[in-house]
Amino acid sequence: MSDAGEFVDAALQREASWERAEDWAARLGHALRYYGSSVGAVRGTIRDAGRRYPGLARDEVTALASELWSVPVFERRLAAVVLLQSNLRLLDNSDLTRIEGFVRSARLRELVDPLAVDVVGPMVERLAAPAREKADAVLDRWAHEADPWLRRAALLSPLRALKNGGGDWDGFARRVNAALPGSPGSGAERSIVEEAASKVVAEVGMTRPELTLPHAGRLGLSPPRRAGRC
Repeated sequence: MSDAGEFVDAALQREASWERAEDWAARLGHALRYYGSSVGAVRGTIRDAGRRYPGLARDEVTALASELWSVPVFERRLAAVVLLQSNLRLLDNSDLTRIEGFVRSARLRELVDPLAVDVVGPMVERLAAPAREKADAVLDRWAHEADPWLRRAALLSPLRALKNGGGDWDGFARRVNAALPGSPGSGAERSIVEEAASKVVAEVGMTRPELTLPHAGRLGLSPPRRAGRC
């Protein structure tokens, strides 16, 4: 393990709480192990690591993220997400391959959603052509994937930009149609994807009611809530 990886892991274990670990396991399941560190402790650990190991280059940051992710401990994987979020300026479209691997193995909203909303989306928004075009092509492919978590990530990725008045609504609508074809269903995998689409439609609709999604009802999506309504 690298010095930085050992530092992060040791700091997370110092913040461990068996009560919190049991709570994480009850909420998120037993596919991962849990130290019992709080989300605040995870964020604080990554801040401390940034001070202890300043000036990490892109390859060092992404290697550290992979190192943290490689051990199936929830707090380590969340720390990898926070690390990438804290170093967005270093990332580009070529990092989507690594992130895709993270999404495929995460299988938890608590990891997939921040990867999509806080890492993939902001990273793609800051890219210039042709890197942006390549990244958009990757997200288009994710929307067609059999893996529902990749489809969820593709739909959630533009949420921040859309809420802030930017983003590519047409691209989002295109991916919804790819990710949720046909009639609404009740399967667990479809619900993973449908929930993401409904979240974007609802949250963006509160401040940008002019943006509408054709065939939202046919796809089984919740209607957007308007600002000022209960």
